[in-house]
Amino acid sequence: MKRRNFVQLAGMGAGAMLLPVSPFARTVDAQHLLAPGMDVLEKKRLANVALNAAKSSGASYADIRIGRYLNQFVVTREDKVQNIVNTESFGVGIRVIADGTWGFASTSDVTEDGIAKAAKQAAAIAKANAKVQKEPVQMVPVASYGDVSYQTPIVKNAFEVPVKDKVDLLLKANAAAMDKGASYVNSIMFLVNEQKYFASTEGSYIDQDIHRTWPTFNVTVIDKESGQFKQRGAFSAPVGMGYEYLDARPEDQIVAPGDVMLYNKSYDIVEDAAMAAEQVKQILSAKSVEPGKYDLVLEPSHLWLTIHESVGHPLELDRVLGYEANYAGTSFATLDKWESKDFNFGSDQVNLFADKTQVGSLGAVAYDDEGVKTKQWDLVKDGILVNYQAIRDQAHILGEKESHGCCYADSWSSVQFQRMANVSLAPGKEQLTPEQMISGVEKGVYIVKDGSYSIDQQRYNFQFGGELFFEIKDGKIAGMLKDVAYQSNTQEFWNSCVQVCDERDYRLNGSFFDGKGQPGQSSAVSHGSSTARFNGVNVINTARSIG
Repeated sequence: MKRRNFVQLAGMGAGAMLLPVSPFARTVDAQHLLAPGMDVLEKKRLANVALNAAKSSGASYADIRIGRYLNQFVVTREDKVQNIVNTESFGVGIRVIADGTWGFASTSDVTEDGIAKAAKQAAAIAKANAKVQKEPVQMVPVASYGDVSYQTPIVKNAFEVPVKDKVDLLLKANAAAMDKGASYVNSIMFLVNEQKYFASTEGSYIDQDIHRTWPTFNVTVIDKESGQFKQRGAFSAPVGMGYEYLDARPEDQIVAPGDVMLYNKSYDIVEDAAMAAEQVKQILSAKSVEPGKYDLVLEPSHLWLTIHESVGHPLELDRVLGYEANYAGTSFATLDKWESKDFNFGSDQVNLFADKTQVGSLGAVAYDDEGVKTKQWDLVKDGILVNYQAIRDQAHILGEKESHGCCYADSWSSVQFQRMANVSLAPGKEQLTPEQMISGVEKGVYIVKDGSYSIDQQRYNFQFGGELFFEIKDGKIAGMLKDVAYQSNTQEFWNSCVQVCDERDYRLNGSFFDGKGQPGQSSAVSHGSSTARFNGVNVINTARSIG
C-alpha cells in the first residue's frame, strides 16, 4: 500500500487498511455518495472526443474508461465509533495501440480539453514504447455491442441506508460479543460502488454500475490466568450485493457439523458476533492437534482461499508466461503441461471453472474492462488441466478466438490488465451432504473458515490454517481442536480430493483485496465450492512448530 493511501486511511483500523483507496480519492459527505453521476449521453460525447483524438494521433485502436468510484467505511470498536469515511474518485483512463504497441494515460480533468490531451499523451507513449517492442500486439476480435448497460441486481442500495443504522448494527454486534465474554471486538462495514463507462473504437459504449458489500468483525478473548488469547473473525462473505445481505433471514442460516452456524445469501452479524465470543472461549480450552496424516473435510468458507491461491493465481496466463513475476510469483502450471492434454491437476472429482457472471459474486459484471462480454469456462475438467484465464492480447497464444473477459483495472487511473475471474470448484454430481461425508471418515479434521497461509513463488508448495477445527473420529465430530495447519503441494492436494458435496451445499466466499501488478492493483473476487474431502493430507501443530 502506498504511504499516501495509508495516511489517508489512518485511524480506520487494521482491517480497513487492507482495502485500497485511489490516491486521487477525495473525502466527501455521505449524501454526496447518492448524488447522480455524469449523464450517460455526456459520457458518450466525451468518450468520442477521446477516441477521435487517439485516432488522429496515429492510434489503430483506442478505448476509454470514465470511472466514478465510491467507498464508505464504518469502523467501530467495543462501544465506540472509530471512524466513518466516505470517498469519491472520478476520472478517465485512455488506452491505445499505436505502431503495434500499448500506451496508456489518465486524467482527473474530465473535460474535452483534458480528455483530448490524455488521448494524445497515450498515443505518444505507445509510439515511444514501440521502439523497444519486439512483436506487435495481437488482439482477438470482440463484438461491437453498441449502447448497453448493466447494474448489479441489488434490492437495497447500501449508500441509501442511514449511517446511523449501520453504526447501530455494528455496535449491537459488538455488544453481543462483549455480553458473551469477549475481551475486545472491532467491526467494520465496507461498501463499494463502481460506476464505469467503457467505449472503444470498435463501437461499444458500455455503462455499468457495480455494488459490493462486506460486513466483518474480529473478536478477541483473553484467558487472564494463562495470559493466552485467541481470536475469531466473522463468518460473513464479501458479496456483490446491496444492503439486503444484512437483512438476516432464518432460511439462509446453515447449521454445519459441530453445531456451527454458517450463512448463505444473507447474514446475521449480531448472532455471529455472539457465537464468535462463545467459540473463542472453546478454542482456548480445545485440544492441541497431534501432527500426522489426516483426511480433511474442508467447508466452503475455508476452501475458497485454497482455491484462490493454488488454482486462481497459477492459472492466470500472464503468470504462466512469466509476464507477472514480481508480485506473488509465476506459476508451476506451465504451457507444456496444458499442451500435453493429460496433466493431472487433480483427481477425477475435481472440476474447476472460471465465471464472471455468477450473481452475488464479487467479480460479477456483464462486460470486462476492455469491453468483452463475460462468461463461464472450464479450467480443470475431470482433473485434467484444460485452460487458463486470458484477455484479448493473450488469447491468441492459446489458439482461442475470443477473450475470456477477465480484464480489470481498480481505478480510472490504472491500466487494465488480466485479473483473476471468480474461480470455483464445481459441486459433486452425486447427492452428498457434509454430515454424510464426515460419517465415512475414520481419522480426520473438519475445517471451517480461512486463516493464515503461505505459498511459494510458483503457487505450488503451501500451508493453510483456518478459524475453527474439529476432530473427526470414527465418522463423528469428537470435539474442537486448535493449532492446526495442513501442508501439501497443489498437484498432490487436488489429487487427494475424493469427494465433493452436491450443489445444495455450494456457497461463495472471497476477497475484497486480491493484489497483483506493479504498481500494485487490487480487485475483488469470489470463489465457490461445496464441502470437499481430501485424504491423507499432512497436518502440523502450529504451536509446536513455533515453539
